[in-house]
Amino acid sequence: MRFQLLGPLSVTDGRDLVMLPPSKPTALLAALLLRPGSIVPTDRLRDIVWGEEHPTTAKTALQSCVLRLRRLFAKYGIEHQAVVAVAGGYRIDADADTLDLLHFRRLVARAAASGNDSELYTLRSALALWQGGLLSNVPSDLLHRDEVPRLAEERLRVLERVCDIELEHGRCREALVDLWEVTRVYPAHERFAEQLVEALYRTGRQTEALAEYRRIKGHLRERLGVDPRAELQRLELAILRGEDLGRAEPTRRRAAPSERTAIPDAPSPQGTPGSLATPRSPGSLRSLGSSGSPTSPGSPGSPGSSGSPAPVDREAVATSIAAPIASPVAGPPPPPLPSVPGFTGREAEVGSLVHLLTAERPEGDVERAPFAVLSGAPGIGKTALALHVAHLVGRHFPDGCLLLPLTRPDGSPRPAEEAADELRRALPAGRGTGLNGGRSLLVLDDVVHPDQVRPLLTAYACGAAIVTSRMGLAALVATHGGTVHRLGALDPEQSQALLTAVVGRERIAAEPTAALTLAAACGHHPLALRIAAARLLTRPRLRLADYAGWLRNDPVGRLSLADDPRMSVPQRLDEALQRLPTALADAHLRLAGSPHHPLTASGAAGLLGLPEDTAEQVIERLLDAGLLEEGQPGDFWTHDLLRAHARRAAGSSVGHAPALLRPPRHGESPQLDGSRPAALR
Repeated sequence: MRFQLLGPLSVTDGRDLVMLPPSKPTALLAALLLRPGSIVPTDRLRDIVWGEEHPTTAKTALQSCVLRLRRLFAKYGIEHQAVVAVAGGYRIDADADTLDLLHFRRLVARAAASGNDSELYTLRSALALWQGGLLSNVPSDLLHRDEVPRLAEERLRVLERVCDIELEHGRCREALVDLWEVTRVYPAHERFAEQLVEALYRTGRQTEALAEYRRIKGHLRERLGVDPRAELQRLELAILRGEDLGRAEPTRRRAAPSERTAIPDAPSPQGTPGSLATPRSPGSLRSLGSSGSPTSPGSPGSPGSSGSPAPVDREAVATSIAAPIASPVAGPPPPPLPSVPGFTGREAEVGSLVHLLTAERPEGDVERAPFAVLSGAPGIGKTALALHVAHLVGRHFPDGCLLLPLTRPDGSPRPAEEAADELRRALPAGRGTGLNGGRSLLVLDDVVHPDQVRPLLTAYACGAAIVTSRMGLAALVATHGGTVHRLGALDPEQSQALLTAVVGRERIAAEPTAALTLAAACGHHPLALRIAAARLLTRPRLRLADYAGWLRNDPVGRLSLADDPRMSVPQRLDEALQRLPTALADAHLRLAGSPHHPLTASGAAGLLGLPEDTAEQVIERLLDAGLLEEGQPGDFWTHDLLRAHARRAAGSSVGHAPALLRPPRHGESPQLDGSRPAALR
């Protein structure tokens, strides 16, 4: 008897097939078969079978499900594959002869070890094992969220290799059969789109090839706001020139999925960090996708908390990252990073970062990864600069460049262990750690606390990292060195260059003075400039002077794009305030909304009704959060857009200090130990 997972969950003896009914025992069986030979914890099984709302009798009910499975096995004469109860969970043993998933992986591994002559036949045999919708009869939201995408990715990698072989051997028409279907099911998968365009062109269908390129380009721009990857763009140019592509170059054989399998008990990702096919939170490339769970009071990222992740055992995390997963065979490099169209300015920072990341390291210096911290206000262009530099230096990192968001969509920080697990899946078998002689560049985006980063820098000491954060991360620099670049607004010439790069030289040259006025209305703020430029592109008859005048009446409220809530200055600033403790956010609104600028510690103390030493601590916190800038020693100022946002957001709160920021009233107990108010810790 054999279990079939690669489709609806079923049991077959080779002649008859029994599809299991949708039920809790079916969900339990699927959960165990997905980790054959491994112990699946009871808590995980309860989550899979009942979801987050466990019944009060879940423990007994789970045992009842196991009993029903054993009866099912007895009915079909497969008692030898019993569900085994072990300490902490349950296990079911299987091999390639009794589980189609393991048979699939065995065939793929066999194909990878063979020559091209038999590789194609073996891979086709492996794909033939997939029948129908994955686990379509398994009623478990958790499995469909976590496991189905992982299984589907294994199939897609094999199908990609099959199409590569077909193209290498000139069998383009055979490849088209698979490529037409898969590009419609996965419209954002650039590699399949590239293969389809190539196959069409090689069969003499140039018009259809260009039409297919326009389809993927339009899809990526509309859904993700990015351009096709460089390989696709070069292919389009070759087609437009009518070039002979020559014989398709053999692609490097990918490691078998069995050689890349993650730790059995680790939850699988819903996508690969940095992948264009994976939605990101305004960070993810994971975004760059699924919303984080609600935070409880006092939890990281919730109002009233410091936003710091729980302490971690950095040595243990670093060791677990560096440990090879299953085999020293390296997997494919990470997917390409998103492009940054129209990037301009920041010449000094770009030059410094490129030098840091490409300079020869002294012999024997493997203790620390060279890294840089990019800090600054929300929307100031930290991630754009990091990605731009990563593209410039990518060839120096043979193991690839990887974008890893370290903040969830709800603003809470991701624990270091979670980020480490994701890196291990994206860079398998020691890739990037120096174990295989390669190097990787990590772009660690939107970091909230140094403890999120330290274990990753230790584990990837043979590579390099760019860290972006609204915080200054002085403690990280103190322990790990590195360079710091605090980004501010662009200068007028850089703002003009950015508008020209996005809107077009002719339109900006027609109204150069109005373009400068528009840039000033945007506060020379990169996110604001890109939003304004996008609005101009969609309204070709709108004069720059009219737009600048309209924008100046409400520079914050009107810097939003209706079709993408993430492209919004007020929302980005609202999110920044939500990450702060309530009292600190209120202090920012009061200081930024004040007409008195620049600020001093004594002036802030008067505005907040606080002692001057406490006001200095407030200023330090806001400076570290990117909401204040420092001019001359002792003078501080707030960006014009932040001031406009504060005036709109403060509302009726201006004029009274929150209780936690006020000095003690008569009769209240003062803080004699000199500690800060609780809201400012």
